[in-house]
Amino acid sequence: MGPDLSRKTPVCGLIIAAPSSGSGKTVVTLGLLAALKARGIKVASFKTGPDYIDPAFHAKATGRPCFNLDPWAMRPETLSASVNEVGLDIELVVAEGVMGLFDGATLDLGSTADLAALTGWPIVLVVDARSQGASAAAQVLGFDRFRSDINIAGVIFNRVGSEKHQNVIRAAMSRVLPEIPVLGMIPWEHELELPSRHLGLIQAAEQDGLKSIIDEAAQCMEKHVNVGAVHDLATDWHASGQVQPLPPLGQHIAVAQDEAFAFAYPAMLQGWRNQGVELSFFSPLDDQAPAAHADAVFLPGGYPELHGYRLSSAEKFVFGLQKAARDGKVIYGECGGYMVLGDAIVDAEGQSHAMLGLLPLQTSFAKRKLHLGYRQLVLQTDTPLGKAGAKFRGHEFHYASIIDKGLAANLFDAADAEGLSLGPIGLQVMNVFGSFAHVVDTA
Repeated sequence: MGPDLSRKTPVCGLIIAAPSSGSGKTVVTLGLLAALKARGIKVASFKTGPDYIDPAFHAKATGRPCFNLDPWAMRPETLSASVNEVGLDIELVVAEGVMGLFDGATLDLGSTADLAALTGWPIVLVVDARSQGASAAAQVLGFDRFRSDINIAGVIFNRVGSEKHQNVIRAAMSRVLPEIPVLGMIPWEHELELPSRHLGLIQAAEQDGLKSIIDEAAQCMEKHVNVGAVHDLATDWHASGQVQPLPPLGQHIAVAQDEAFAFAYPAMLQGWRNQGVELSFFSPLDDQAPAAHADAVFLPGGYPELHGYRLSSAEKFVFGLQKAARDGKVIYGECGGYMVLGDAIVDAEGQSHAMLGLLPLQTSFAKRKLHLGYRQLVLQTDTPLGKAGAKFRGHEFHYASIIDKGLAANLFDAADAEGLSLGPIGLQVMNVFGSFAHVVDTA
């Protein structure tokens, strides 16, 4: 018999957060995860918010799947079940925050601080100390006093300069916040920076030197951070449940998985498994078709615009998807997957690449326009995800523009996080449907 996921399980955890994006919390998190694992501690991780990139890096550091925890997009029971499943037989979980500590979908919901308040997990604040001395301590003081329902239990100062610089910061912290320990002072290390792309970091699968970066980050943590003290700060949160965020598309779902289709939430895939669904995986970039006995196909988001020629030339993939559509199998695409279901994608150089032609849609990256934000979604038509009127929460993050859209049923009626109407998004043609939204959970 498997573990009893109905009982409440104490999951020992802590949160790595920062005053703002770019403070270095991802590299600090990776280094801590690898250092803790090297010490023989069974460690797993979470990423706050809708991010796809960072969880893949976490998984490389721990050797375990990294689930997202999203206080805005997830129902409380989904969030608790995610912690419960990842936390089974784990000594410590480390959750990396998103953006600044208090930044969320709205002023009052969706921040890393909201996750900390819900779980009671302590926060280790990573502060970029460049170009400031005592002001770095003042920044921590402000963050400590901003909300009374969270616990900033320690601070790591990143990108610190000379020994004098360190001493000034330590003296200022001792004066204004003697109860919050300084857990580490990390000097500027250019080699620990991770390269970026328009949607965030380069994917883990594309980083040839990722292992060495993680190893170096772990060595940096051991040298400049009190890793044992960080571990000792963790506290228990009693989680329960079995994660099941979305209804399954079928009984056997073939999932596209490669560098062009990398953005599938582990919690969603595990949720389908928990509902008795068989999953298989195939690579369109390697010209693979979905399993013949699958009754549904899922094309996640990713970077198909970077691989337009390979996808348009992948005859087995194209024929396999077109045959699956003719055979009445369910085919669902999100963001990049949605674009591939269309007639064509125009890449950043203006070159058009024929796609699957299963939805009347042409998209372009030739003139980039950012579409970013959480989405409240209401189905406008019946699908395996639910009947018309079913509600979901998700997010949208892409630079593509629609240059041609033919006649077809609209998939969702969309609104932003605060309820402002965005109109219809997505398309459905019989058993094929998709949209730019990454769906996280039912609402």
